[in-house]
Amino acid sequence: MMKNKSDMKRFVIDKNKLDKLETFNEQLDKEYGPKGTPTRDEFEAKSLAWYYAECLKDARKKAGLTQQEVADRIGKKRTYVSLIEQGKTDLQLSTFIMMCIAVGAKFTFNY
Repeated sequence: MMKNKSDMKRFVIDKNKLDKLETFNEQLDKEYGPKGTPTRDEFEAKSLAWYYAECLKDARKKAGLTQQEVADRIGKKRTYVSLIEQGKTDLQLSTFIMMCIAVGAKFTFNY
């Protein structure tokens, strides 16, 4: 632990190194292909599924519910809720809405 400011080392950012860094989109293009390609579209779809699964899991935990309690409320098996939270299965919109209601999350649709 630092005792005072004089113990801190001064960090200098090297502009040349910074200019050579790829942007996040450039990294995605390299790894998954440009936007609109099948591999990039698949990556983006899986990313969104993971994001919404994390939102549902966080809302469930915030509500103090177990996976079994959510499963009981939506008429599904606990293992299905677990697979959704792990991003290992596709999630139908109707199931997503039921899960939102079950955990007390608000769902809005804007276009």
